[in-house]
Amino acid sequence: MLFLLLMLGLVAAAGGGWVALNIRGAAVSLEQRQGRNLELRRQAQGRLDSPDLWMTVTGFRWLGSAVGLGGMVLVLLMTLLLTGA
Repeated sequence: MLFLLLMLGLVAAAGGGWVALNIRGAAVSLEQRQGRNLELRRQAQGRLDSPDLWMTVTGFRWLGSAVGLGGMVLVLLMTLLLTGA
């Protein structure tokens, strides 16, 4: 179980860091995908006004840094528990 949590922490740290540092435009593409999904949802509902974005690139980067930091904390705690320190 500890090993599984360690792997989960590594994935969270890597994914969160990827978005937080905007590597290869990850945060920008998330914002664009959000806008397109909101536009498609409004079209399906029959509304033709412009969609309001829930989060900007900066918001995605802050969220990515929080997820990355949480993943690093999880990795650190699981490493300490696995080594018996």
